Amino acid sequence: MNSKINLLLANLNEQINFIDLEIDHQIKKCEKAIEVILTSITNLKKLVLKNNFKSDLEEILFFKELKPQFTSKLIYYNVIFKIEMKKPNGGSRILKKYYNNELIKLKAFFDNELEFYKYYRSGSTYLDYKYFLRGKFDIKMSLDSYYFETDRNFSTSHDFKVAKILANDLIQLYLENQLIMIDNKDTSEKSQRKPNIKMAWTCSKVALIELIYALHAEGVFNNGAADLKDIAEYFEHIFEIDLGQYRRAFLEIRARKTDKTKFITALNEVLLKRMENSDETI
Repeated sequence: MNSKINLLLANLNEQINFIDLEIDHQIKKCEKAIEVILTSITNLKKLVLKNNFKSDLEEILFFKELKPQFTSKLIYYNVIFKIEMKKPNGGSRILKKYYNNELIKLKAFFDNELEFYKYYRSGSTYLDYKYFLRGKFDIKMSLDSYYFETDRNFSTSHDFKVAKILANDLIQLYLENQLIMIDNKDTSEKSQRKPNIKMAWTCSKVALIELIYALHAEGVFNNGAADLKDIAEYFEHIFEIDLGQYRRAFLEIRARKTDKTKFITALNEVLLKRMENSDETI
């Protein structure tokens, strides 16, 4: 069953990556993403209810690690949709205050769930049998009312909390990125000498993001002192491209099951092939 679940997740990630790169309007992007995520979760539920878990460990794995990867995406896009729909009209000061207030809300969640947050982030397992097995809830564990409204055959007392933690990580990155964009907009651009030939990045945005992270990790700019944000903004400027939430895209790259450095690997292969061909013609 896990192989089918992983295939569902891979297909969902592929659809969301396509939506992120092809739809620039944030609200429309969220609407489309929510649509495909709901379909995927429906298929996931059918799969789980149709098949029995072979052991408690398999059930814990599903509700602790697999299902939250689906649910967290739904939470993320739903929250971003609400944030953008409620975004006030106004100048930079008003928008910065608005996004900072949203960051404060995230902090409040972590403060309220600090005990479980520490348990999950530390990789603890001693309470998994209570947190991630169906029907094993403990009313003394400060359960959300949400749990009692869900389908008990497809939920445990804490799988939604895990999804919230994963989603909030991405929401925080989104909000911080919006604040950075506001600051950049307020900063007057310095005049720069432009080359006579304009170069356009024609590969995927994900490939460029992978390259930027590799260059930053190697420390090739300013003797390694350049910030990732500065490098990303530089590439956005010279190629006149909007990389969007490149930090979130990196999380997706890091989560790849195989060939995490797909673009870098491809560069290495074509360069070696060119070297071999050059040797033959000398």
